[in-house]
Amino acid sequence: MEKIWLKSYQTGVQSEIDLEQVPSLVHLFEDSVNQYRQDVAFLNFGKKLSYHQLEKSTAAFAAFLQTKLTMVKGERIAIMMPNLLQYPIALFGALRAGMSVVNVNPLYTAKELAHQLADSEATTIVVLENFAHVVAQALPETQVQHVIITQIGDHLGFKGKIMNFVVKHVKKMVPRWHIEKTYTFQEVIQQGREMVFKPVAVVGDDIAFLQYTGGTTGVSKGAVLTHRNILANVMQARNWIAPLGELKTQGGIITALPLYHIFSLVANCIAFLQFGIANILITNPRDLKGFIKELNRQPFCVLTGVNTLFNGLLRTPGFSQVNFKHFKLALGGGMAVQKAVADKWKEVTGVTLMEAYGLTECSPAVTINPLYITDYNGSIGLPLPSTEVEIRDETGHSVPIGQPGELCVKGPQVMQGYWKRPEETKKVLKEGWLYTGDIAVIDQAGFIRIVDRKKDMILVSGFNVYPNEVEEVIALHPQVAEVAVIGVPCSAGERVRAYVVKASATLTVEELLAHCKLSLTNYKIPKEFIFRSELPKTNVGKVLRRVLRDEAVMESKSHQVESSEEIS
Repeated sequence: MEKIWLKSYQTGVQSEIDLEQVPSLVHLFEDSVNQYRQDVAFLNFGKKLSYHQLEKSTAAFAAFLQTKLTMVKGERIAIMMPNLLQYPIALFGALRAGMSVVNVNPLYTAKELAHQLADSEATTIVVLENFAHVVAQALPETQVQHVIITQIGDHLGFKGKIMNFVVKHVKKMVPRWHIEKTYTFQEVIQQGREMVFKPVAVVGDDIAFLQYTGGTTGVSKGAVLTHRNILANVMQARNWIAPLGELKTQGGIITALPLYHIFSLVANCIAFLQFGIANILITNPRDLKGFIKELNRQPFCVLTGVNTLFNGLLRTPGFSQVNFKHFKLALGGGMAVQKAVADKWKEVTGVTLMEAYGLTECSPAVTINPLYITDYNGSIGLPLPSTEVEIRDETGHSVPIGQPGELCVKGPQVMQGYWKRPEETKKVLKEGWLYTGDIAVIDQAGFIRIVDRKKDMILVSGFNVYPNEVEEVIALHPQVAEVAVIGVPCSAGERVRAYVVKASATLTVEELLAHCKLSLTNYKIPKEFIFRSELPKTNVGKVLRRVLRDEAVMESKSHQVESSEEIS
């Protein structure tokens, strides 16, 4: 496909990036700390960590891994914690020592954790003590030899000691655990300062992350992301936001999504490191009142998130009174941004909520809207520099402009494959093209719109129904807080079901039906509306349609059993 999107690029944005500009993430880190030594790199619970302090602490962490734990280049180290100052210290310390980082969701069960640690062959894990009991259960099935335990208040000084006491002994948030031999994060840093860090030759082809994902098929597997993959995305992002001009003096970047998630990891933690901007870490974004208090404490110019986070903030008292004077960029990803949320966001903050698109296998960004858009446009934007896209049919051939098909991506940010899973890799990587599993359309100007996930498509009497489209319509009703749409098996194939969280207790099914009839053809209108107090979500806030489908299947089986019992 001709790169029709280039004609829609903003002036000053280049069509290609120079991949030889920076050899590795380690070089990027060192360049940043040398340039911004006295500036704040990360901020959490009011505690500031300067670039100079970050450099010293990461060197100590790296020295400990090399000297005390005798880890060598290429070994895998897992990090299992929420957004705390210890995370970037462990992350960049591990990368500087030449390790490959395995990010772990702290909410994993012991079974899920054991799978990820065993599959990645991680030999070390850094974990928040609140989740140490899960590590203890998983350890026997893994190759982990070293466990480093940290507490929420570590690195916060005297206030941190009080916080640790309250978390452990007052709030009882740390379940009992027993692991034969562990190190504390504090002793790692203290001892590491007395050791000599030996710089490691890290190059672009070295593996920076094994980032686990459900992927486009099958069970959780590790996407192999090299230093060059991540750097490509970082440089693409830098190129794209260059028209914003100087951001450093405008405030920090709000990092509410967990850093173990690829979106926050790259878009916030790594990409903005090169600008000398402070990352304001939000440890518990679900505490929206506390989140808003944090927004009032520090000037900020960038905020990234998912649709449910933006929606939650808008519905929390006090958000509209936040000072948005320095606010320049709101970036939504991870799930579809809904028009109702985007319009309200612009009204309240004065800043356009720009949608981007990516996936773990692409480090993660593929497309983003140009900075010149002033309102929600329903698209995921344009392909990033040095990125190619094609919309293909089931046979692998390109479809005409405006026709739906599977979005395929080629570029320097595309993963090397799935860790030790060649067959799974072959299913999604074909001749350098990544088949995303997302159904999309592209217009004459090169803007792309995601129709839906291939696996989420609903087949109603031979017609395709895309949940995103139905959700978009329902979300526009002023009395709807959240919505999720799935297909439920029936004699005609599937019927459309909508799960709705009310914003007003007076909302009725009849009102929703009347609302849907104004915008949807009959077969797309949900045949069932189910009201719920909340929707199942990932820790990042992405709605889990899969859980709702599983519930529907179990419900269907239960009804079948009841029917057969009645017949017998």
